[in-house]
Amino acid sequence: MVRSKTSIRVRYAETDMMGIVYHSRYLPWLECARIQLLDDLGCPYREMEEMGVRLPVVEVNCRYRQPARFDDRIVVVAEVREMPRARIQIFYQVKKESGELLCEATTLHGFMNLENRPCRPPEKLRAAFATHFTLR
Repeated sequence: MVRSKTSIRVRYAETDMMGIVYHSRYLPWLECARIQLLDDLGCPYREMEEMGVRLPVVEVNCRYRQPARFDDRIVVVAEVREMPRARIQIFYQVKKESGELLCEATTLHGFMNLENRPCRPPEKLRAAFATHFTLR
């Protein structure tokens, strides 16, 4: 398993009239955690794009448990639980710094080349993940 943590401070603009973070605002937080995960692996997303590989989101699932509010300090934990092949699934937990679970989510991404055709992950990324997973 590969795991990364990203800290975020909830901005006022992310809340609705009830003072609660609007549900769609969680998606950019997931993206921040995903980018950090790739950075932590030593395979920044920018480098993947320079190699001609992109990771479009093909599916998102979120289950909201508790509301986040303005000025909350939150942590987004991102995990990859199995070796990526043509796709990569990332699991997330959004928590307050106190540990209270706010949201559980998953995103599914396909590896695509610049012509928007499926491709294999770059060798550098496969090698980075291989240090965390037993290859079969």
